[in-house]
Order: sequence, then C-alpha cells, then structure tokens
Amino acid sequence: MATTAFEPVISTAWGTPQSWTMDAYKKRGGYQGLTKALELTPAQIIDEVKKSNLRGRGGAGFPTGLKWSFVPKDNPKPKYLAVNGDESEPGTFKDRNILTHDPHMLLEGIAIAAYALNVHTCYVYLRGEFKFPAERLNQAIKEAYAAGIFGKSLMGKDYALDCYLVRGAGAYICGEETALLESLEGKKGWPRLKPPFPAVVGLFGCPTVVNNVETLSSVPHVFTRGSAWYAGLGTDKSGGTRIMCLSGSVNRPGVYEVPLETTFNQLIFDDKYGQGLPAGRKVKAVIPGGSSAPILSPDELDIAMEFEALKVKQSMAGSGGVIVMDDTTCMVRSLWRVARFYAEESCGQCTPCREGTPWQARILRKIEEGRGEPGDVEQLSNVASSIAPYPPIGLGNTICALGDAAALPTHSFLMRFRDEFEAHIREHRCPFGDKPWGAFGDWS
Repeated sequence: MATTAFEPVISTAWGTPQSWTMDAYKKRGGYQGLTKALELTPAQIIDEVKKSNLRGRGGAGFPTGLKWSFVPKDNPKPKYLAVNGDESEPGTFKDRNILTHDPHMLLEGIAIAAYALNVHTCYVYLRGEFKFPAERLNQAIKEAYAAGIFGKSLMGKDYALDCYLVRGAGAYICGEETALLESLEGKKGWPRLKPPFPAVVGLFGCPTVVNNVETLSSVPHVFTRGSAWYAGLGTDKSGGTRIMCLSGSVNRPGVYEVPLETTFNQLIFDDKYGQGLPAGRKVKAVIPGGSSAPILSPDELDIAMEFEALKVKQSMAGSGGVIVMDDTTCMVRSLWRVARFYAEESCGQCTPCREGTPWQARILRKIEEGRGEPGDVEQLSNVASSIAPYPPIGLGNTICALGDAAALPTHSFLMRFRDEFEAHIREHRCPFGDKPWGAFGDWS
C-alpha cells in the first residue's frame, strides 16, 4: 500500500500558461531528473527504474526496468527506442493530453531511457489523427535540440541523441509494438511472430525497446524525487500514479490522475472525479481498461484500478479507459459496436481473427435486429473461443493480442448478461428500443 500522501505527478502542469514550452517546463524543475540520471551509470539508471516499480502504462503493465534489462549489452548492432503514441484503444484518451500539455516531460523520459539503453536514435510514433498534439511535440523537439538535449551532445555529455516524430495513418493494429515497428520501417503494419522479441530483434533487425508515452513521461520523476518516493506513491507491485480516462454514463467524464489504490466506485462517484450517474440511472456494467478489457458488474467495483487487483477478477487495467454503462444500455447493441470495431481493425494476417471478428459482428447484428435464432448465442460463444478461449486471459490463437481483444468482451458480456442476449432472440426484438443503435447501413 502507498506510504506517501497522494500528489499528482503527470498532470501537475496541465492547464497552466504555456505548460508545453521549454521555459515553463524548466521553471517547474524540468530536466533535473535527466541531470541526476546522467550522474549514474546506465546499469544504475535501470536499477533505479526497477526499484521504482514503474510498470508500462500502455496496456500490459509489464515492469519497465525489467523490460529495459532485456536489451543485450554485447550486441554490436545499433539500439533503438520507439515511443508508442498510437493511442487508439476505445475509451482511452490520456497520452494525447500529455503530448498537448507537457511534451517535454516525455522528451526528458526519452533522454534518460536512451542513455540507460545506449540508444542514439529514438522514434516517437503518433497516431495519425493527433495533428495538434504532433505540432506541440514537434515544437518541443525543436526546443530540445536548441537547448543541447538532443543533437551531438546530451546536456554537455559526449553522447549523441536524435529524436524523430513519425505519424501513422490511424490503424489500431499499429498500437501493437511489433506492428508499430513494421510501420516505422515503411511496411504494412502486420504484427510479427515472437520470439524473437523486439529487445533482441526489433527495429531494422536491431535491439529495440518500445515504451508508451505515459510510461516514459513517468521516468523523470523517478530521478527527480527518487525511486523510493515513486514506489511509495503506489501499491506493493506498482509504483507511481495512474492517468485514468472516464467516459460513458457519468456526470463528469474526463481524464483524472489518481492513486493506484483508487477503486472504480471512487472514480465513478466521488465529487472530485465522475460525480455519479445522471438522476435515476444505475450502473449496469463497467469496462475497466479500454474496450478489450472484460467487463465488471456493479458488485465488482469496490476494487483498486491497478494491475494485480484486476487479475483476480479475470480482467485487466489495460490502457486506463473506464467506460460506464447504465441500466438503459442494451448489452447486445454495445457488444455489437465493440465487435464491429475489432472486425474493421483486424489486419487479416491470422485466420481466427480475420474470419472470426466479422463473424461475431454478423451474429450480434442478427440478434440485435430481432432476427436471432436458438443456437446463435452458443455459436457466438464458440466463435469467440476459437479466436481466444477465456478464462484466463492470454490464450489467444493469433500472432498478436487483437484476437484476444475482440474475443474477451464477447466472453465477458455473455458470462454476465446471457439472459439479455436470449431475450432478444426469444422476443425477436431489442427490448431497449425498436431502432438499433447507431444504424450501420448495409455493413454486416
């Protein structure tokens, strides 16, 4: 449990004048973490990150320092750092806020990570739609070069470091780390078979670390205030704070930085966060970590929004996207919308995903439009199991986790709301309204 009183770490400067500029960042202590890190050896930097218990904020929650330690030190090839800013998980909108309001925090984290990993070239891969965040980040990169942070020396140290901004074309699959690397190389964004893992064979066949925007933005604070301080902010196995995205049927949706021990009930109902649901509405279900995370029922919301607590519930903290559904929500309609997203975003490389995701969407459309037949629910469950059985999480039959992401919602919706699916079939209509939500035309 946390030993230090909570205080915002990432979002402290959001909304303050010119927070995205180098001058404003330095006035609030920016780049002091890099200065302290450069006094250490690369091995000591990695050790400090391990001690901080910083875990990846992109979805999997893998320990950051451990991930850095996988890069082989004796490999003669160049080493690369790729920053995953392809934030595209439905319900997630945190990284774009970091890029817009405090891009130098990310750049400082990049510089520390690069020095620790013996990286001289970094690529920041942003989602194509992030035009304004990209402009802010590009300006910050120019300021960092002018200040001698990037370029032929690293704050006066004989260490060359270049940083490049690359924008994708809006493909969800490119948020998967190996598909991101393929896209960076100018190829189709298809995930790679693993092993070998990127730490050994990554960008251009060289050792590569891929880290999320929020993850690297947390790194400077580990050195500014110390790894013990950062670890103390969190729980036993997870250090720091977390940026959570709250949307759906709440009075005050938004982006909130919270202690890791904050519960879903607190995020939804506390006055400083979601402020509850509209009058007369009750929570029906909650997606805890982006649309791919198995849903929670109302009686499961008094748990912490952190990685280990959600594992017990056979769900995951994911990318921090919390979506609240109230008692007026049709679960068939909602799952149909989720299934359609994954069907459209599947790259088509793996047969279970290529064939299974549109199959799920077709069955769900059939049920929602009142054309469902006995056996459709069983067939839907079988299709999802062919893509990725559940539980536990992580048994997918595809190269990357998009198959799991498409199948897990189906499994969890059916486990908790099977009666609602069967009612649609029995009554030959949607009990929540005659007109299906979000008319999708002829798409099947």
